[in-house]
Amino acid sequence: MPDRNPDLDYALRKTTAVILAGGKGARLHDLGAMQAKPAVPFGGSHRLIDFPLSNCINSGIRRIGVATQYRAQSLLRHLNKGWSFLHRDLDEFIEPWPAEQAGDGNGWYKGTADAVFQSLRHLGGDTPEHILVLAGDHVYKQDYRRMLAEHIQNDADATISCVGVPTGKAQDFGIVAIDATNSVKTFIEKPKAPATIPGSPDTCLASMGIYLFKADFLAELLYEDHHNSASSHDFGHDLLPRLVGRSKLYAHQFTNSCRAGVSAALPYWRDVGTLDAYWRACLDLTDVHPPLDLYDTSWPIRTAPEQRPAARIILSPNSQFGQIRNVVLAPGAIIEDTNLDHSIVSADVHIAPHCCIKKSVLLPGSTVGEGTILHKTVVSEGCTIPENMAVGLDAEEDKRWFTRTADGVTLVTPHGLQQRMIGRKLSAPRRPANTAMVHRKMDREIAPRPGNANLPAPLSLSQPSLP
Repeated sequence: MPDRNPDLDYALRKTTAVILAGGKGARLHDLGAMQAKPAVPFGGSHRLIDFPLSNCINSGIRRIGVATQYRAQSLLRHLNKGWSFLHRDLDEFIEPWPAEQAGDGNGWYKGTADAVFQSLRHLGGDTPEHILVLAGDHVYKQDYRRMLAEHIQNDADATISCVGVPTGKAQDFGIVAIDATNSVKTFIEKPKAPATIPGSPDTCLASMGIYLFKADFLAELLYEDHHNSASSHDFGHDLLPRLVGRSKLYAHQFTNSCRAGVSAALPYWRDVGTLDAYWRACLDLTDVHPPLDLYDTSWPIRTAPEQRPAARIILSPNSQFGQIRNVVLAPGAIIEDTNLDHSIVSADVHIAPHCCIKKSVLLPGSTVGEGTILHKTVVSEGCTIPENMAVGLDAEEDKRWFTRTADGVTLVTPHGLQQRMIGRKLSAPRRPANTAMVHRKMDREIAPRPGNANLPAPLSLSQPSLP
């Protein structure tokens, strides 16, 4: 943590954070289909949006706008329940800033830069000196004060938070090259031949999608981009590459501000934009020494409080089940005679007896029927898995009903379970109908009821027709 600095304290009070939380999350498949990606549950009790929000509060940034767009209702409910404690009369706020159909031709966000451009109208009379742009769907712990201190010291127009990644993953990121002063010399989005870090030929410096700007500079930059018909209105594709060589653009090394926890050997930051990345980040929490420490009270990750009883584990005498190893259990979970290994059991999950669950993530409110086997599975919210079902063992069977990734992670959803039930019913061999039984049942159903004695007696379907 930086030394107490009156200039930095003033800068924090004059910093507004904009969290981009309007994404659809198409790469998460059906997991992000019914709600904005930042509202997706994570780690048993949290949601993805909790990480940038907690980082802001822990860093002393208390003016936060959350730019929303796609299926925002669950996100808005979460913000209202868990993040409405700041006071506007003290010039502090956490507010949703929705995309709006306005008369000036603006509408749904066209890109990350356009989202911030449209969000600036919500500032009203507020006059920040610095704008911090954050993604709402990344998992990490960062002290933004350190980044802000460097930004001010460098008198930077813009600062990009960067992290080292293997060169083999460079095509997933914007890659920067810097000099000895951390001044950015190149910024290339998803390059095939990335620049590497001097002395580390297998590592390159990737943008984390975290940007800090002088407020006036950003306003001019966004206005210029808004009127550029050739732009895709995206920070990584358009704005930042154009700043190289014409503005004071610096990189901030994430190693200088990471707060992953005392047990973390390396800086921890995960973009969980894909199902595989989401699954891996969840399972990181089940390690004996997790690389991201959610139990570190010096840098807590807040969330919306829920009134639930403690988790409960029920074991029958002499049961062959009940082996539980490296599992995260959330409040309200009930587990009966089940083997659990390296898994996340979220709030209000009920697991019936005699199940075997390994390397899986069970999201809130899901129910697992007796005798179920789950391996490398993500069970989405509200699923009811029938008895004796197996997921993660037969790739072709999984692909018939669910999304299964190339890495073998299967996403189980209510829709997929419904399609599986219908498909199995249609494919089941039909038993020959007992015609006499059907006729007798129909006779009973159409027989005269008491009070209808004047009605003629119906013709019995079990008797031959008269000639």
